[in-house]
Order: sequence, then C-alpha cells, then structure tokens
Amino acid sequence: MKTVELLFIDLDDTVYPQNIGIWPYLGNRIYSYMRDVLDIPQDQVVAMRERLFIQYGTTMRGLQHELGIDIHDYLDYVHGVDLSSYLQADQELRQALEAIPQEKWIFTNADYKHAEQVLGLLGIRDLFSGIIDVLDTNPWCKPQPQAFEIGLRKAGNPDPTTCLFIDDRIPNLDMAKALGMKTLLVDIEPDHLGHHPVIQKLAQLPTFLENNTSKSRDY
Repeated sequence: MKTVELLFIDLDDTVYPQNIGIWPYLGNRIYSYMRDVLDIPQDQVVAMRERLFIQYGTTMRGLQHELGIDIHDYLDYVHGVDLSSYLQADQELRQALEAIPQEKWIFTNADYKHAEQVLGLLGIRDLFSGIIDVLDTNPWCKPQPQAFEIGLRKAGNPDPTTCLFIDDRIPNLDMAKALGMKTLLVDIEPDHLGHHPVIQKLAQLPTFLENNTSKSRDY
C-alpha cells in the first residue's frame, strides 16, 4: 500500500485558525467590490455572491464568467490589504510542519501575493516547495477537476494516490478523493458526514499522519 509522499495544503481557513476573522474581512471586501466597482445593487449582492460561489467555486470565477471582470483588478481589490493585525508568526505550526518530511505545496483559490503575505506573516513560507494559485489554474479553480490536474502537473506529476489533500471545504475534498488522493478536513467544529478524516487545526497534522501510518499504510 502506498504512503503519503506529497502534501497539497489549502491556504485560507486551513493554515490559520478559522475563527480569527480574516474570511469575514475579505468577504466584506468582495461585497464592496461587487457594490462599489461593479455597481451591483446592495440588495442583490449577498445572494449573488452565494450563488456564484456555489456555482463556480469562487465569486471571482463567477464574476469573470458572467460579467467579464478583470481578475487582476479583482484580486488587487479584495486581497491587496494588510493582514498583519490578524496573523503573527505561529511557532507551533512551524514546528509541526518541520516535523513532516513530505514535500509540501500550497494549493489555493486565492492569488500568489495573498498566499505569500499569509505564509510570510505565519513564518512558514520557506517550508513549502511552491504555491499553486488561482491564476495558475485559470480559467478553473477548486473543486473543478481541471484545477487539480494543473496542480498535479505543477508539483511534478506525482501519483495522486501518494498525495494527501488538506482543505476546509468538503466539495474540494470530495473532488480530490474522486481523483484518487487521500484527504483531510480542517474544521474547528467538525460537524460533517464523515467522508473525510478531520483535524481541528493544521498543527495537529504530524499526530494525524503518525496515527494513520502506524495503523495502516493506506487510509
């Protein structure tokens, strides 16, 4: 049975705690972009963003497909903000990732600059071989299978069955599992159907890997 040789790790709400307020803050930036830049009526913004997110995987992809937005302009507006009041160096997480010998890649539906800021503030950027961002996978994004195919290619075409995909969203995990990857959900409140193993924070990853590889070389 094959062991894990490479880790694909999501960024937002996965490498940092889900309850520190970054996602609501960035969500408000998305609402502002839709309202103030695209002139979408205020009373339509929330429902439209929810529909686009579910239908296309990200609000940006939906706005690109339906309204032809400039995705670079969108990403600069939404993610071009200082997150230093939310994130500081996380020594516990750094030690956990240093304890894992497998190659590690960030695989995110955000952009490279945002990922660099987040990883830099957490003090863990040097622990990753690379970043696969939403511009790399253009015109697709997680959970679309084409995005995963691009991610695998950028990481050197590893055998999917030797990869562990870690994310906070069930649809992304479902697709990774369908493609043959092992999966792991990060969720501080793991109320889900149990299709994927779960940890509450990424710093628990070494314990998860140790427990699973000691019980079985495949999971």
